[in-house]
Amino acid sequence: MKKSLFVFTKELILVLLAVLLTASCVSKKKIVYFQGSEKLYTEAQKINQMYEMKLKPADQILVKITCQTEPELLSIFARDVTMGLLGNQTSYNQSGTLSNSYAYTVTNDGIVILPAIGRVSVNNLTCDEAATAIEERIKELKLIKDPEVTVRLQNARVTVVGAVKTPRTVNLTSERNTIIDILAQCGDLDVTSLRKNVKLFRETNGERQMYTLDLTDVNIFNSPAFYVEQNDMIYVEPNNSLGVKSSAFYTFLSAGASILGLASSIVALVFAIKDEASN
Repeated sequence: MKKSLFVFTKELILVLLAVLLTASCVSKKKIVYFQGSEKLYTEAQKINQMYEMKLKPADQILVKITCQTEPELLSIFARDVTMGLLGNQTSYNQSGTLSNSYAYTVTNDGIVILPAIGRVSVNNLTCDEAATAIEERIKELKLIKDPEVTVRLQNARVTVVGAVKTPRTVNLTSERNTIIDILAQCGDLDVTSLRKNVKLFRETNGERQMYTLDLTDVNIFNSPAFYVEQNDMIYVEPNNSLGVKSSAFYTFLSAGASILGLASSIVALVFAIKDEASN
């Protein structure tokens, strides 16, 4: 009986270890990012897309106008207008630098309306391109000979929902953000998240598009949705089957541990009885 119980206990331990190792291998394959990168990136790879965020309707932009040679002429731009979001007056110092910038909303037609300048089309332009367009408009109107314009996007944000640790709306602090940057700010994905089927929804030119991203595939770097845009929405789907399997696995593991403990107790009891009988 002693030998039989000992063999049973030994076999049970081996079975539990085998199940644990098998489950570990499967889960690792499902959660590791950028699989295949060790083969692809044996040397530097050329970046195929140099992303720059483009302006869209409903964007809020900060416009700053300066001039080193004719700072006194900048007063024509210091007007509060209905399109501006900031009510404070803009003032200028001796060097012709604005102490405050005005924020303007891009209309549904992709236009910003600026004091003294009028309507300027900025739809689908980068911030630098929009600044150039405003500079050219100022020169065309002969308001200032050598204006310097800076445009910055103010209200850019991305919303993340689903199986992440902290679902939230992320404010973009730069004009070049990847989906990895955004997910990292949400605390990364849950262990049970479906990393092969992350969905990104994007509105462009009055149409909504959906992109499906596989975070485990190194080719994600070439996806048009790898770099996020303002107002994107990211949905991380929970892997319900993985959750069920994980639950079942841990239930089995717990039951196995209980059986193992019971078997060990029985073996110890048998040894104690046998030793007492021998004495």
